[in-house]
Amino acid sequence: MSLYPLCLPKSNTGLVGCKPGLNLTWPGSPAEDFMYQFKVRLVARQIYNKEEILRFDSDVGVFVAETELGLSSAKSWNAQKDLLAEYQAQVDTLCRHNYYQTASFTVQLRVISIQPSISMTEPLNHHNLLICSVTNFYPLQVKVRWFWNEEEETSGVVSTPLIQNGDWTYQILVMLEVIPQPGDIYTCHVEHPSLQSPIAVEWCKGHFIDTREQGGHWVL
Repeated sequence: MSLYPLCLPKSNTGLVGCKPGLNLTWPGSPAEDFMYQFKVRLVARQIYNKEEILRFDSDVGVFVAETELGLSSAKSWNAQKDLLAEYQAQVDTLCRHNYYQTASFTVQLRVISIQPSISMTEPLNHHNLLICSVTNFYPLQVKVRWFWNEEEETSGVVSTPLIQNGDWTYQILVMLEVIPQPGDIYTCHVEHPSLQSPIAVEWCKGHFIDTREQGGHWVL
């Protein structure tokens, strides 16, 4: 296992991303009356079995365990003052140096968004449960809602936490307890920054239909 530095220059206008799998985002040329102040930040993350277990954040100054598996390493490394100083120094020796070396040819690039894949299942051993799976999306901001006959359903909805796939994408499962009656239509409705319009999947009498929202109505 090893730590991979993640450089995140940031300003009062938002983050400027600079990490594996993403391109640098720049807000463009500001108006003459505005001034941008940037701060360079180092984040080194330790990944094991596609899950982050430990990180060093130069804004914090110590190693922080993200899971129980990282606790012993965090305790051991935080006791090594020379190691902490070495990682803190990489803000200048690595992040700031690399940022200024690459900024000139990455100004026009933008962060890439990845559209989610959506599916709905009805477990064979649980006929009163619908599961909406939203997978392989980036960034992590996603809104998943259930509708019953076009009315939003909030009771009986259970969601897993956001799950990291280990390749910078995410997935989430949102489940709904149902007591279906003849003619009932249940809809899983997904909104994500990568989508021009929301995507939905309908369930009716055991059938699944992909739909998109147009003008506030569900259409085939």
